[in-house]
Amino acid sequence: MARRVTWKVDAEEPPRRLDAALAERTDWLSRSVASNAIRNGLVRVNGGVETRVSVSLKPGDEVDSFLPDLEAEYSRPEAARVPITLVYQDDYLVVVDKPADIAVHPGPGHRDDTLVNGLLRLFPQIGTVGAPDRPGVVHRLDLDTSGLLIFALTPEAYAELGKAMRERTIKRTYTALVHGHVKPTEGTVDAPIGRDTSNRTRQAIVDTGRAARTHYRTIEQIPRATLLELELETGRMHQIRVHMAAIGFPVLGDRTYGKSPRVAGLDRQFLHASRLQFKHPVTGEEMTMESPLPADLTAVLAEMRNDHE
Repeated sequence: MARRVTWKVDAEEPPRRLDAALAERTDWLSRSVASNAIRNGLVRVNGGVETRVSVSLKPGDEVDSFLPDLEAEYSRPEAARVPITLVYQDDYLVVVDKPADIAVHPGPGHRDDTLVNGLLRLFPQIGTVGAPDRPGVVHRLDLDTSGLLIFALTPEAYAELGKAMRERTIKRTYTALVHGHVKPTEGTVDAPIGRDTSNRTRQAIVDTGRAARTHYRTIEQIPRATLLELELETGRMHQIRVHMAAIGFPVLGDRTYGKSPRVAGLDRQFLHASRLQFKHPVTGEEMTMESPLPADLTAVLAEMRNDHE
């Protein structure tokens, strides 16, 4: 089975090899597998088959590919009884408040206990929307990140919401507690993100990465930490965690990118998708959804406020 991966190269992206770009665009392919897909004629650039792995992509190039799916066993998820907290629903979309420790869609280690499995039980029609292995999924959150997610219930809504994601008109706001007192108290981290060349399970700031911008604003400074509101202008994998660690203020509880001290009662990164603002894909209505900090993060924040330097 294959997955279709298509995109148009951003004007801000530096020139880079086709095989490297394909590997960075996916979270299941190595560069060598991507190279084989190119040599086998599975990739088109600007409408024509491209078999040269080292061809350089330029801003404006359009890539269309059918890539081998190394997670094929998870390609058709089944309905299951999974707790779902619906913040909003209509005939076209639902907004879910995701708890930590629940995956968005099936993958290694999570076959029938994900949000997609639960949504298939509540809304069987979602099974024909979007990619067959992650039906209805418009955007994602890390396993240990909680908060708001949009799922499309119809192909039309999926197409419009996907377009809005690409055009960056869906505003996603996060709340994070980071180590240290952030200075300046508000600003923008503008640094390209790509696959870490020394560890393919991680992301990193690399010159050949994709453009990535995170805007942040201080909500409160407490002993040894800062509570931030962050807005994603782009949506790269692990973007907030990578950017905040890069400027010296890692997200508390992040054991992948952060070197922050362990905090009692915090078993995950302190990161929550707290607000979504978007235009309804069918009615055009301006939508705003909010989610308060969940109980585990609220308890940690209260404890740290009472801490002393």
